[in-house]
Amino acid sequence: MSSSDFRQIAIRAESGKAERLFRAAVSAFCSLTRPSRREIAQLEDLTLPLFDNVSVESRRYVAAALSECEYAPAALVRRLCEEPVDIAAPLLIRSRAVSDVDLIALIGRHGLPHARAIARRRDLNPTIAQLIRALEKPTLVRLRQPDAVADAPESAEIAPAVPDRKPLPGASAENARRRLRSMMRAEAESGGAAVNPFVGAQTYVKLRETALTGNAAFFQTALADALDIDFSTARSLTASQNYTSLLAALRALDLSEDKAFLIAVAVYPTAFPHPQAIRIFLDRYRLLHRDTALDKVRNWKAETLSRAVGGIVRAAANADMRVAQGSDNGSAVASLKAS
Repeated sequence: MSSSDFRQIAIRAESGKAERLFRAAVSAFCSLTRPSRREIAQLEDLTLPLFDNVSVESRRYVAAALSECEYAPAALVRRLCEEPVDIAAPLLIRSRAVSDVDLIALIGRHGLPHARAIARRRDLNPTIAQLIRALEKPTLVRLRQPDAVADAPESAEIAPAVPDRKPLPGASAENARRRLRSMMRAEAESGGAAVNPFVGAQTYVKLRETALTGNAAFFQTALADALDIDFSTARSLTASQNYTSLLAALRALDLSEDKAFLIAVAVYPTAFPHPQAIRIFLDRYRLLHRDTALDKVRNWKAETLSRAVGGIVRAAANADMRVAQGSDNGSAVASLKAS
């Protein structure tokens, strides 16, 4: 009997059976020494559809059980981590299935309650710990200035902090965010991410934040910077009635599907009125080869260069015409004087 059969039985039966099946499936999975990918997928297929139908106690039980599981299914763990902290705490504190980037995202979405649980993790990344301290008491966190540290001699002792010097409001939080971005970039590079000739470390964040402001000029400026194109071309990419050109631009930047969709829906909020429209976007994004998108960016640059050269030629021609007209007038004046 497949996992879908078990699920249908549970859905048709009373809630008590769904509860028992939910707990029993996770307990059996946790007893496996080294589960296969198929077994992990089966557990997710079985438990995720039951998730909304089980009690808080069952969710808390499953979270505690999976927190000790070395090969916990990532989708189920992420779903549990989005629960209130009284359910998610065991996973936030102990689970190896939650990466540093996941922890950062959870702190961003849920704030201090989740952050305080994450702070109890053993071997917590120092940058995340610093972020949590900045959230707790932002004015009391003091960070070393990177330039001062780089310029100091290796043999020099670290000077004590000057008591009169107060950190600028928000400086520690901004420094923590900068270091978090560096950490996330390092994780992406270690995962074998392809080198992108256009996109920088903070490009996605810049595109996302400017798109979410609702100010088209801000986003168009960020897009121009990311693709190294002029502003008028970037403006034309988002001025059309559909997102085709923007889709190619985002694909050239090699953004993941979820990141590309977030930006697209922020720029074209009315283009996705139903799930089918979202599916069409994702299908088109997957089918668009990145080399094709890069060719489009090169074409946009070539068109910009062509317009610029044409403008220079026209300007030079106009200048020559004015000089010639000036020479003719000068000759006429000279002839009048000579007469």
